[in-house]
Amino acid sequence: MKILQSLRDQGRGQDLGAVLAHIPYAEFLGLQVSQQGQEVITVLPFAEHLIGNITLPALHGGAVGAMLEMTAVLQLIYDTECERLPKTIDVSIDYLRSARATTTYGRAIVTRRGRRVANVRVELWQESRDKPVAAGHGHFLLSPLEESAEQPT
Repeated sequence: MKILQSLRDQGRGQDLGAVLAHIPYAEFLGLQVSQQGQEVITVLPFAEHLIGNITLPALHGGAVGAMLEMTAVLQLIYDTECERLPKTIDVSIDYLRSARATTTYGRAIVTRRGRRVANVRVELWQESRDKPVAAGHGHFLLSPLEESAEQPT
């Protein structure tokens, strides 16, 4: 995705809101992002089309999983200088309790970052960080910025 390089060229390399604006599924979900120091916080405001269980009502597990994965990717973009969006290798999700019909928040911690692969831990919560609704761990393939071909050898 050339958007990361384009944003970097405009001096907006860490404008995660601009990155989200170029991801159609994030727009469909209504996902928002803010930053608190070095921590990226994602916000998923409740919307009727996100309901998976109308009896409770509770958010659809796919919306919760997508938010979890996008939170990890956004933290990686913030922490690294990827040339392209990090590619998901695998994601493991623990659904800890029903995500009720209210705003959901997320944060990610990069637990290990190598030259090509990063490990990220993510948690989502609603009323309190102490009561997460979902947690997960993912591995992502990174695409680092390539060195200029014009450098002397």
